[in-house]
Amino acid sequence: MTAIDTSVDLGAFIAGSAEPCSAPLQEIRDPATQRVVGRVTVSGAEEVDRAVRAAHEALAGWSARGVAERGQIVGRAAHAIRAAVDELAPLLTAEQGKPLREARMELNRAAETLEHYAGLAKELRGVSVFGLDPGVSGHVLRRPLGVVGAIVPWNFPTTLLANKLGPALVAGNTVVAKPADTTPLATLRMAAIMHEAGLPPGAFNVVAGRGAEAGEALVTHPLVRKVAFTGSTPTGRRIMSMAAADNKRLTLELGGSDPMIVLADADLGRAASAASMGRFFNCGQACLAIKRLYVAESVADEVIEAVVQKARRLTVGRGTESGVQLGPLHSERQRDAFEDQLARTLEGGGEVLTGGGRPEGGELSDGWFHEPTIVLEPPHGSPMATEEVFGPALPIWRVRDLDQAIEYANASPFGLGSSVWTSDLSAAAEAAERLDCGYTWINSATKVYDELPFGGIKASGFGKEHGSEAFDYYTDLKAVVVRARPGE
Repeated sequence: MTAIDTSVDLGAFIAGSAEPCSAPLQEIRDPATQRVVGRVTVSGAEEVDRAVRAAHEALAGWSARGVAERGQIVGRAAHAIRAAVDELAPLLTAEQGKPLREARMELNRAAETLEHYAGLAKELRGVSVFGLDPGVSGHVLRRPLGVVGAIVPWNFPTTLLANKLGPALVAGNTVVAKPADTTPLATLRMAAIMHEAGLPPGAFNVVAGRGAEAGEALVTHPLVRKVAFTGSTPTGRRIMSMAAADNKRLTLELGGSDPMIVLADADLGRAASAASMGRFFNCGQACLAIKRLYVAESVADEVIEAVVQKARRLTVGRGTESGVQLGPLHSERQRDAFEDQLARTLEGGGEVLTGGGRPEGGELSDGWFHEPTIVLEPPHGSPMATEEVFGPALPIWRVRDLDQAIEYANASPFGLGSSVWTSDLSAAAEAAERLDCGYTWINSATKVYDELPFGGIKASGFGKEHGSEAFDYYTDLKAVVVRARPGE
């Protein structure tokens, strides 16, 4: 096992500098060992107010810069994050639990997203309409909203922040971020690195606190004009109700229960690999993870056996160990919730084909580990079919045909992503049209591309991240009418 020295004490990052760590403090513990890896200031309404006011004071200067200059600064900050991956990855593994390989992937992905929006800076433009009347033209200006509150969960703390930070900053807004109270370390250090690379003081601030105090203070602060939230559907509804009082703009990327459909003519080997990776990456703790698998009856046995074998081969262990593919769940509360969903599902039926419990003995008993689990044919009304399951368990159902698969897939209250595997492009096109969700992958792993808009429908939220469309959620459009000859 590789030793990681991550014992750090960190305060809020406000107005371009890291504040000294001060009481009250929260200990950050490694999910794999329960070892304390850092302490942070528990920010409350006072720290949030100072951070928001710092962002507000920086807004005029930052938004007055040319958009190309803002893009260049964000690009330099992204480059600095890439250069610091080896420093940041151990922090991320220590606080979140994911394997070091996945931590590096996440951090590089965060840098890639910032680079993408830095590159789009010169494309941020309005439109002009001529000839509205004789001698009259119209212009549509794209203006920043103001201070953005970005609230980010613990499963991908840096990439999910970058999804908000990139378009917000390039569009001329300033940002106050609140990471999850259990994963603030990498985010606080990332903020310092970005400012060292040239981001001006106050443009990006970070407060580490609990949702009930820091989160609500951020959402309800009168100087915050936009809230970008990724997290659970119940919390998203709470944020929506609080933001409504001041008519704040919102982007809500909420829960998911993504279905994957495998038809008889699919490349079954690749489909099985995609199902395993899509379910067990980050210990199954992803909003867009594959959480339900529907397989055509004629090929179901082959696909089921392949997925089961892949699950059995996954190496479970501490994220610092070489070759580990499945780390711990993030917290005791998270594992308890996951195990409760699994138990309630099995009470109604279903067969556990592999896994189903905690690894026994050894050092894994210190952390929040669970075996990769495959459940065959649980009830369609069970928690595994109707709730968002954040953990390493995949339910599989046999289906007659595409129609039945789509019927089951759309029965979920969620509508984030979906996958279809088939060599029949007409069937793929039909599925893409009929599946109730914001993103569909055809014969592809569930990778999100910066070039395409991403977001859900139904209980999965609204608004788009990624793509040039993200700018629409961080800017306001203003119409201007110009009469060329005022005397006429």
